[in-house]
Amino acid sequence: MNIALLGYGRMGKSIEAIALKRNHGITLKVFDNSCEYDFSNTDVAIDFSIPTIAVKNIKKALDAGVPVISGTTGWLEQYNEILEYCISKNGTFLYASNFSLGVNIFFEINKKLSELMSGFKDYNTQIEEIHHTQKLDAPSGTAISLAEQIIKNTDYNHWTLNEAKLDEIHIEAKRIEGVPGTHDVTYNSEIDSISIKHTAHSRQGFAMGAVIAAEWIKDKKGIFSMKDVLNIG
Repeated sequence: MNIALLGYGRMGKSIEAIALKRNHGITLKVFDNSCEYDFSNTDVAIDFSIPTIAVKNIKKALDAGVPVISGTTGWLEQYNEILEYCISKNGTFLYASNFSLGVNIFFEINKKLSELMSGFKDYNTQIEEIHHTQKLDAPSGTAISLAEQIIKNTDYNHWTLNEAKLDEIHIEAKRIEGVPGTHDVTYNSEIDSISIKHTAHSRQGFAMGAVIAAEWIKDKKGIFSMKDVLNIG
């Protein structure tokens, strides 16, 4: 399989290393959005760029008829626009806030726990996420996904980075050098606390998941998620 890398930072390089080990080829490496792309002989594009150019990257791949996977966060106010664009092009698109197998299992645990906790009003919910200092957006896409799962199953209406009101989930976003990604969901009451936590030890889990998703999505049509790739949930 031939892969185009839309974004060639740390994640792009990690994806490249894993793809080559799995006998795939790299046909294109895009460092920024200032040049025209040649998607010749490309089977799948993987976008790990930055929020300001992710939408353009995704549209260019869809214009070329190339299935595209995106792990870039911070652009989701245009997510529905991309879904409509993909449908109009009869294309193939998969977005994930996190490609790690462990995190996607963590999502399912978070969803189940939020269902269990929905009837216990004495508990206050908060999320903490920690990432490396190069991460441009806050909170992380993974933290937002966790919060949205909880909101769907409880009386919370919003999440916030500020001091939370009664109907809001407070997300605390920390940036510490060298931390690949840690997410902690806690339910606090005066009596006790319940907490679930996922800690990434390196970027390899994210990169491997992206390559597995690319392998899975090749030759498919439609809009997908990591649930489809991993057949979970």
